[in-house]
Amino acid sequence: MAKIRVQVNGRETEGEVPDRMLLIHFLRDELRLTGAHVGCDTSQCGACTVHLDGQAVKSCAVLAVQADGRSITTIEGLSAGGEALHPMQQSFHDNHGLQCGFCTPGMVMTGIDIARRHGRPDEATVRRELEGNLCRCTGYQNIVKAILDGAERMEAGA
Repeated sequence: MAKIRVQVNGRETEGEVPDRMLLIHFLRDELRLTGAHVGCDTSQCGACTVHLDGQAVKSCAVLAVQADGRSITTIEGLSAGGEALHPMQQSFHDNHGLQCGFCTPGMVMTGIDIARRHGRPDEATVRRELEGNLCRCTGYQNIVKAILDGAERMEAGA
């Protein structure tokens, strides 16, 4: 067992975790933050994507102990005080970038990371960057559209 201290969605938290516990299980099982989903356990689908020190990571490929002393943002931590949606979340809503919703938290978190790194990316960049995220319900067109729109909204400060 290892003791860890992390900042999750702006709040300091401590926990004692088994050395081999994955970050996704710490978030879901210990902290009850169930927005990130376990889709494959092999880092193939991206449903478990969170931000670790501002960078998108697949939390099924990170040990909880590796997050010690670091900052984690989950889908639950995006909205300002829980009132307004983050611009990327609003863009997914407005552009119908979801169907069943299972992959949506990971797509939104990845979309934010794409926008932070590329500003206003073009469609080819978004499609290339989404290669590590799977959606079984859509043809990705509305997801790509939502990320392009979300990136524009983020840059505009919406």
